[in-house]
Amino acid sequence: MIKKLFICLMVFAFAKANSQGTDLFRAEYTYFPQRDSDNSFRRFRTFFNVPLKINEGTYIVPYFEYRNVHLLIRDEEQFFTQFGTDRYESYEAALGITFPMKNDWRFGSRVGALFASNFDSGSIESGDTFFSGSVYFIKDKRDNPNGKPWRLVVGVQYSTRVGRPFPLPYLNYYREFAPKWSYSLGAPKMNLKYNFDEKNSMQTYLRLDGFYANIQNDAITELGAVADNVSMTTLVAGLGYEHNFTKHLSIYGYVGYSLINDIRLRNDDGDDVKTVNDSNTFYSRAGIKFSL
Repeated sequence: MIKKLFICLMVFAFAKANSQGTDLFRAEYTYFPQRDSDNSFRRFRTFFNVPLKINEGTYIVPYFEYRNVHLLIRDEEQFFTQFGTDRYESYEAALGITFPMKNDWRFGSRVGALFASNFDSGSIESGDTFFSGSVYFIKDKRDNPNGKPWRLVVGVQYSTRVGRPFPLPYLNYYREFAPKWSYSLGAPKMNLKYNFDEKNSMQTYLRLDGFYANIQNDAITELGAVADNVSMTTLVAGLGYEHNFTKHLSIYGYVGYSLINDIRLRNDDGDDVKTVNDSNTFYSRAGIKFSL
């Protein structure tokens, strides 16, 4: 119960908000083995934003993301040996808009559609489709000449994937508090970062990660419950390193250990019907990105 409450608090604190980020392109690979079993989670993810200027300071931003998840379950339980589904994909397309406001504030909004499933039927079904929308406000003082650089992001997001009939708020605050030092508070990630020089930096982090996908041809558990979808929510703490080849092109790597590891099969109402794994374990992620 405590774990679920903590996860809810993290999600409420900062719903997913890709459109406020400065990454134009990212490609990364995550490897997440499961302790006390031969199970593992592997994910390839790539996305790109394309800011298109339509007026001075005003941009529309098409966004596309692709994820390929290999959730390998090798538990000897009869249900899992017959489950037969370990590959999941998701495709997300969205359109955002952003423009400046008074007093150094900037407005942003995004609407999008997501298809996430095992796609065993070879086509998209109604349960594979989800919609989202977000509104946010940014005050960016990273070029602040009169004090420490900082940035504040506040807003709300709604997604049919979340399964709650109301928007979720998000909040993120970034600040440089000393030469070479900065921190970020919020979610899905908080960090404390040290820049060795213009090309190399290291950070400690606390990050919320996970995935969600529909299961076509619903699975039936030993007790007769229907598994309609699969989800993973994990909270990870660890260390990260980033190297900048240029001002905009970087590679990065993160290692850590999960504090919460919640992999479940759920029914159409969002209730748990089967626990896949909840043991905390090692986590790693690496990739390349192109940023503003």
